[in-house]
Amino acid sequence: MEKEAGHIIEVLDSTLVALKEEDAAKLKALSNETIHNASVYQDPGNISVAVLVYALSKLIEREDYKKIKNWNKFIKKINLFFSLAISALRQDNFNKYEDYLAQARKSINSISINLKPYIEEVLRKASINKASKIYEHGISLGQTAKILGITQWELSEYAGQTRAPEISYDITLDVQKRAKLAMEFFS
Repeated sequence: MEKEAGHIIEVLDSTLVALKEEDAAKLKALSNETIHNASVYQDPGNISVAVLVYALSKLIEREDYKKIKNWNKFIKKINLFFSLAISALRQDNFNKYEDYLAQARKSINSISINLKPYIEEVLRKASINKASKIYEHGISLGQTAKILGITQWELSEYAGQTRAPEISYDITLDVQKRAKLAMEFFS
């Protein structure tokens, strides 16, 4: 878990920089970076980071943050929670780490009364998007939905809309190439 904590610290540090620069693409990349590890460890903290960072990327990407009256104050609050989460990880206090992530999520939910339904929808879609990525990594539909607190129906509906690259399994080699491969294999 020590290696994983170091990775999350790096992600959160980079997130602080990307938020300051309002770099939606960097935030999205950081979110995607955590998905592989979230799939391997099935750690709620990893998944929370992926969802929170992705939701922030969407707010900045769509320039919705410009509609938020106290955006700078909000960013300071998010930075504080992420910084506290980093400190908790460095002290191996995983309960505090998860508490700070929960507080960051609450802050995003309460960012603006006018935008509350929209922000809840962004968080919900971020959860579904990240669940889909975890599902693509081979974790079962039911387990993935449970980890992210969404329904299997929501996940399967989204996963059905996104398509994995088509892989053709019926490609054959000609006789000479097969014979050559066989000879190499048995020699």
